Amino acid sequence: MTGSPDVEGVRVITCAGEFDQDNLEPLRQAWTQAVADPAVLRIVLDVSAVSFADSSMLNEMIRLRRADTDLVLAGPLSPQMERLFELVSAHQIFTIADSVEAARTL
Repeated sequence: MTGSPDVEGVRVITCAGEFDQDNLEPLRQAWTQAVADPAVLRIVLDVSAVSFADSSMLNEMIRLRRADTDLVLAGPLSPQMERLFELVSAHQIFTIADSVEAARTL
C-alpha cells in the first residue's frame, strides 16, 4: 500500500494484493491521514491491483465514503471485486473511474 503526494488536493492511495479483516490496518492509517489533512480535497483509492477484497474492506470503504470525503475508486476492478460490488449493489454508492488519472479529474 502506498500513498502518493498530493497534487492539487488529490491524495492517491494505492492498494495491491489481498485485503481482509486481518490486514486492513495500513489502509485505515492511510485513510485517517488523508481525511485529517485539510489540503486533501479528494481521495483516490487505486484498487486496480487488488486481487481479493472481502466484506471488511468493503465496510472500510463505506466508512470512508460516509466520512464526508470526496472518494473516487480507480479501477478497473478485478473480477472478484466486481462480483462483490454486484452482490451488494456497491456501484450505486461509489464513483469508479477507469484509471487514477481519470479519477483525479472527475
